Amino acid sequence: MNQGIVVIPTYNEAENIEAIVRAVFALDTAFDLLIVDDSSPDGTAAIVKKLQHEFEGRLHIEVRAGKAGLGTAYVHGFKWAISRKYEYIFEMDADFSHNPADLENLFTACANGADVAIGSRYSTGVNVVNWPLSRVLLSYFASVYVRMITGMQIMDATAGFICYKRKVLESVNLDNIKFVGYAFQIEMKYRAYVNGFNIVEVPIIFTDRTKGESKMSDAIIKEAIFGVVSLRMKKMLNRL
Repeated sequence: MNQGIVVIPTYNEAENIEAIVRAVFALDTAFDLLIVDDSSPDGTAAIVKKLQHEFEGRLHIEVRAGKAGLGTAYVHGFKWAISRKYEYIFEMDADFSHNPADLENLFTACANGADVAIGSRYSTGVNVVNWPLSRVLLSYFASVYVRMITGMQIMDATAGFICYKRKVLESVNLDNIKFVGYAFQIEMKYRAYVNGFNIVEVPIIFTDRTKGESKMSDAIIKEAIFGVVSLRMKKMLNRL
């Protein structure tokens, strides 16, 4: 078993999954990989199971009963990885919006002292490719809003490309996390922040997916807007 494992949630990612698996395993640094699939009707899980014969002992899959949201998929994967004592636990999308090569930069940041390393789109300007301006502005100003409400000085608070040391995830009561989208990503960072962990941002270039469909929705955006206020109130009341 390697020190690090990459958790990738999937729902209808048959067009991307084999390529992302092979890209992760082609890196110089050896990472294990856990796919958390929400019973994708397009056969994503079947592709992963076939690949397991080629990458025995390194490629793992957990198939859940149905589509239950990104946040709960990550929580499922985090618990799985913690129980198996992985020291570095990553989260990453399946659609190549996150460059697998950047996993090594996140790993290096944590190996050199960070507790949480964020693949940041905004720490050195706006490094986003193929997004419409409206989407860029929404994402960028969401992080501005989060900084205003929470006091966290993180440029990319909604980022979903992250390396956590196991001790960070062990400090979080994962059963209490109910958010599913942007708000999940914000809450995880906020809990690490209030617990005093060392959080660093590693610049990346984010490229929008070219295959498959985005999972973004109005409900996810609304959850983030109101979820940030909820997090701040819980902190003020010592209920976080």
